[in-house]
Amino acid sequence: MVAFGKKLRQNQIEEWQRYYINYKLLKKKVNRYSQQIQVGAENQQNVLKDFSIMLDNQIERIVMFMLEQKGLLASRLSILGEQHGAVLEQSDESKISELREAYRAVGQDLLRLLFFVEINAMGLRKILKKFDKRFGHRFTDYYVKTRANHPYSQLRQVFKHVGVGAVVGAISRHLADLQDQEGNHISIYDQPALSHPDPVIDSIKAAVNRLSNSTNFLEFLGKHAFTFQDESPTPSEDHLAEQRYHFMSLLLNLVNTFLYMVNTYIIVPTADNYSRHLGAAATVCGVIIGSMAVAQVFSSVYFSAWSNRSYLRPLVFSSVVLLIGNILYALAYDLNSIPVLLIGRLFCGLGSARAVNRRYISDCVPLKLRLKASAGFVSASALGMACGPALACLFQTNFKIYKLTFNQDTLPGWVMALSWLVYLLWLWISFREPPRENNKLVPQESYTGLPVQDAVEIDFTQPLLLNSEAKFQDNNVDQEFDDGEENYDESHKPVTSIVSAYRLLTPSVKVQLFVYFMLKYAMEILVAESSVVTGHYFIWSTTSVAVFLACLGLTVLPVNVIVGNYISNMFEERQVLLASEIMVLIGILLSFQVLIPYTVPQYVSAALVTFVSAEVLEGVNLSLLSRVISSRLSRGTYNGGLLSTEAGTLARVIADGTISLSGYLGESRLLNATLVPSLFICLSSIIATCFTYNSLY
Repeated sequence: MVAFGKKLRQNQIEEWQRYYINYKLLKKKVNRYSQQIQVGAENQQNVLKDFSIMLDNQIERIVMFMLEQKGLLASRLSILGEQHGAVLEQSDESKISELREAYRAVGQDLLRLLFFVEINAMGLRKILKKFDKRFGHRFTDYYVKTRANHPYSQLRQVFKHVGVGAVVGAISRHLADLQDQEGNHISIYDQPALSHPDPVIDSIKAAVNRLSNSTNFLEFLGKHAFTFQDESPTPSEDHLAEQRYHFMSLLLNLVNTFLYMVNTYIIVPTADNYSRHLGAAATVCGVIIGSMAVAQVFSSVYFSAWSNRSYLRPLVFSSVVLLIGNILYALAYDLNSIPVLLIGRLFCGLGSARAVNRRYISDCVPLKLRLKASAGFVSASALGMACGPALACLFQTNFKIYKLTFNQDTLPGWVMALSWLVYLLWLWISFREPPRENNKLVPQESYTGLPVQDAVEIDFTQPLLLNSEAKFQDNNVDQEFDDGEENYDESHKPVTSIVSAYRLLTPSVKVQLFVYFMLKYAMEILVAESSVVTGHYFIWSTTSVAVFLACLGLTVLPVNVIVGNYISNMFEERQVLLASEIMVLIGILLSFQVLIPYTVPQYVSAALVTFVSAEVLEGVNLSLLSRVISSRLSRGTYNGGLLSTEAGTLARVIADGTISLSGYLGESRLLNATLVPSLFICLSSIIATCFTYNSLY
């Protein structure tokens, strides 16, 4: 890959060249400002003011040209519309074909305009990021806050697609009319299913989605999965993913995700019972549940590193370890041993291959299928979370085979051991190890060899930055490329340690990771102590607890449907983020047992508010995190997915430890004792979000 400045020159549409962002000038200005500040010739305040004016002028030129081009497209459509009725009345097939091609030509020109807007938006993001990096100043926060929130904002025009929908609608409607051979004049607005798909319309929709980051259910779930990919995968990278893709392997990857989530939650309704049978306090269930999360803190790292070399071997290892762990968990009952029980759960945590699951989707699924695969990852997790407790309520039996006991405490272990054995055999037979290129991507070459406008006309759904090369070879083209910060090897290479990864985290990213920690902590407190709390206050049976937890798990997908299809299109993600945090806080406050008798309606309603709000918060939080995190954390062992997994796992460990420690106060005080830390952490996250709110754009 090469520096962005060279890419910009390579991909400019020649006749529009003077309207592009002047990235070279802006970059030289940043370098000059840096030198002037170092020698004391300029102060930072004047630099910020001067650079802001320069950016304003650049954006205004882009926006004015964009509006002018949209006007020309609208004029062409208006002229074609006047011809439309007459051509249909004549029923001349040749004229209909000419008119159809004329509409498609307008669509192709709209694609060129969208390409123009997106590459300028990319340049703007790059130069803002470079300014922040050079001066150690959150100039992006200031600039976005003052420009994007202004009623006459031109910055928003760069990132939005105002007016494009009207052009696309006109082209779609007229193309559908022209392709209608039966005289059926039903409008596509009345029956969208009758509209005739056209490649140019599909390409425009793909371009608009990429430009605007518009959110639908699949995109929301895909971001929820937090699978990383660089800003614009090159054609060679996507071709490599095509070669690696194997449907059965992807299915096995998702089944692993599902089974692991079942394994995590299947013991929750009976963990307190199990600990009592082994002579421990009911609140030891926190340690039993949390021991799996403790091991996952470490397993996430080595599985992430292992996935650099293989996918099959870590999945096989995961299945074997989980098989052993579940057998030990079940045997602990007859051995009457808490240590064996905990070792079994530790083994289960050591088999957590979620880092491999995410990595496989990022590396081995083509771009066109990656969103659906990511949504499948989240759906499998949600389904496993609901099925785990639901299965537990089916195990209300008690019998022995030889000297092995099978009851509600041991059956979760035996059933999961059998499940992992069947999965291991299926994995060994059906999984196909993706081909490797010596752990490196194929060097990038020109995709088409055509000018960018011709390449766009061929297929706009291809990555925007065409004609990229493996290395920048001409060292004398421009002095600007001597700065290695824009070079791929410097600014995009993966980090090599957790410390390096932490240093790349901006305040906004750190706050989002803390928000993720908070929501996982609140959810774990709610779920892990549910059997003890409901048993103490309401004398619920294991079946009642299992049904309650299963119902909570079943809310995940419907909530994501509502947020993905409606809420995220009505409000900014940062608004949804803050509102969700406040709702989690309200749920925690409603959960406290005060003076009045604690009732089932109070507990269930508070739990529902907390859990649903946390689910909404998780999706929006990871979506924002995927946009603001450094591109260097998009691949490698210490990637953003690993950081978020570690933050969530650490939250679960601390939450489960809190439950066990609070157990020393007695079951009557357990609820309030565990809710106090949740309340404090939630308040802290809300305050931190308010401080970084304007940078979440």
